[in-house]
Formats: sequence, structure tokens, C-alpha cells
Amino acid sequence: MAGKDYYNILGLNRNATDKEIKQAYRRLARKHHPDVNPGDKSAESRFKDITTAYEVLSDPEKRKKYDRFGENWQYAEQFAGQQGAPYGFPGKGTHFEFVDLSDFGDMGNLSDLFGGFTRGFGTRTRTRRPRRGQDIEYATEVTLEEAYHGSTRVVTDMTGNRLEVKIPPGVNDGSRIKVAGKGGPGPGGGPNGDLYLVVAVKPHHIFQRKDSDLHVEVSVPLTDAVLGGEVSVSSLKGKLALKIPPETQNGKVFRLAGQGMPRMGATTKGDLFAKVKVVMPQKLTERERELFRQLKEIQAQPQRGEK
Repeated sequence: MAGKDYYNILGLNRNATDKEIKQAYRRLARKHHPDVNPGDKSAESRFKDITTAYEVLSDPEKRKKYDRFGENWQYAEQFAGQQGAPYGFPGKGTHFEFVDLSDFGDMGNLSDLFGGFTRGFGTRTRTRRPRRGQDIEYATEVTLEEAYHGSTRVVTDMTGNRLEVKIPPGVNDGSRIKVAGKGGPGPGGGPNGDLYLVVAVKPHHIFQRKDSDLHVEVSVPLTDAVLGGEVSVSSLKGKLALKIPPETQNGKVFRLAGQGMPRMGATTKGDLFAKVKVVMPQKLTERERELFRQLKEIQAQPQRGEK
């Protein structure tokens, strides 16, 4: 990064706020991330420059040094003396004469680097807790089958390492899978942020999902709906047999307990709700038509006891 302008790399002016720095980093990191540009070495190099620039400019102390010393900001600490010792040059006799840093013109702000050292012996400086790095999010899509059985995705972290992230069974639309410590670097040596895999579940052509429950339509022949029978119901673990009682009405819903989606982090499952769709017969033979006519006539006759 030597000789490179950190502000220019992030597309910012030198008066940029912390919020603007963070927004610029997020935008550029997503654009140039190795996962988005597989095999593109220039994008990988650009991504590293963006990360380094953000690490410096997001840390107030590093940014302050960078603004004063430019590309040599990392060597500013070489000017610092031992904590608690006065700064000066040997004077006459055995004493020291303190240097007035204002004599150095613009370099007078080096006193900020020296902290309380110039205030005399025994002065303590307050230790600042290193700030935590930024959390990073990656979006991914899974099928309903993958959400049912569980799956994995491979992502690249901020250091370029490839990670296999496990997606647990029962994952829902919008679920965030956390990988601790694999996010952005902590400014000033602070701990890394976390990496999150944000999951979107694709719509299914058969099933509708509501939380951990699944809903499906089941076709029932008219004869089975009238007389009773057994039909096959689709589920995410295979076909299930469903008994249809006589005189089942169109739209009737049957509940198959425990045949829905796994509940993430639990051992239980939701339910499968099968809605009956009565299928009318087609291409009837003359014999079949005659039987339906007879049925119609029977149903039209007054029942015994009716006037």
C-alpha cells in the first residue's frame, strides 16, 4: 500500500465521516470480493487495498497519524520515547532541557503521539480497548429440499481463506448463520468481527411453507372421495399414504403430524397439511354415463319418510 492514497482508494475526501468510511467500504468490498470475481487477480488485489485502507481510516488513532505522516504513518511511533520519561536533549551539566514541540511548526502535533509523556514523570495514559472489526454478510439461496435436509456453502473470508459453512436443517428465509471471528479485521489490533451467511429459501413448485409447516394439494379421484380409498401424498422425505374416508368433500384438509420442516436447533418437526382436490372423471364410457344418470335419478327421488 506504500504510496497509495487511502482516501482515494475508498473514493472519499479527507473530511469523510466515520459513517461515510464504513458505507464506502461495504460498497466496494461487496463489489471487489473474490467470491464475486472468481479468478480475477486484479479484483483480489483491489479488495486487499480496500480492506487495508478501511483498517487505517476506521481507526481514529491510525487515521490521525496517516493524515499527518501520509504513507509513513506506521513509523510515527519511532518518535515516541519510553513511557514516563521526559523528551529533550542533553543540556548543560547533568540536567535535561525540555524541547518545545511548537518549534517544529506543523510537527507540533507530534505531542499528540507522545500523549502524557511530556507532562512529567509518573504520568499514566489511559489504555483504550481495541475496537472490534466489522461484521460481514454474504447472501445465499437454498432450495426447500436443502433447507429440509441441511446443506453447505463455501465462502471466502476477509483474508482470502475459503470457509465451508454448514447450513442446518430447518433454516428459514432470512436466517443468519454465524461464523465467529471471520469478519472484518479489528482496527488497532482489536478482535475480528463475525461472518454471517444470510439465507433466502427459494419458492417450491409443490409445497408452500409457513414457518415449520408445509402445505400441499393432493389429487383424489371422485370415486375415492365418494366411497373412500387411499391416495399418495408428496412429502420432502418421500411418498406417504393417506386414507380418504367416504364422502370426503373437495377442499378437505388432512393433517399429517411431524411430516413438515425440521425446527432449526430442535429435534421436532412441523406438520404437513394435505388439501383434497377432487379430480372429476374424463372420457367416460357410455356405461359410466348410464351409471351416473341412474345415480342422479336416485338422488332426485324423495327419500323414505319424506313427503
